[in-house]
Amino acid sequence: MNPDIEKQVRAKIISLADAVERRNRWKQDQSKVVFTNGVFDILHAGHIQSLMNARAHGDRLIVGLNADASVKRLKGPHRPVVQENDRALLLAALSFVDMIILFEEDTPLRLIQTLLPDVLVKSADYTIENIVGAKEVLADGGEVKIMPFVDGLSTTHIVAKIKEHL
Repeated sequence: MNPDIEKQVRAKIISLADAVERRNRWKQDQSKVVFTNGVFDILHAGHIQSLMNARAHGDRLIVGLNADASVKRLKGPHRPVVQENDRALLLAALSFVDMIILFEEDTPLRLIQTLLPDVLVKSADYTIENIVGAKEVLADGGEVKIMPFVDGLSTTHIVAKIKEHL
């Protein structure tokens, strides 16, 4: 493996403190920063489409990634299928993702309040009223975008299909 490529990819996975510094630099550069979040367990085409759609709304894309403990609380004891460090590495390898921040809480509210992205993006299974952080982003002059949901492409659907074929 090319050590320079690995270093570039791993440099995208950072702490919230480092994210604040990078966000401040992007703000000075007048880059439009987009934030989205999720579990991204068993990365699939629906995830890729959603992330590409999110990135289309700005110059930089920050992804808040639920840590394993959070995933277990939200999805049940058999999830995640893929551990947090591996999920983060997969996301970081995507050229259109600029930053990944793992979070232990059930929601990314603290990340959103701290980073105040210019655009907050979630899928259509949410409404603006129930998107965590929407109120804070809108109050700061930002935008909230709802992306179309990609039918039939979900980790839960993929896991069920695998179980069906065992």
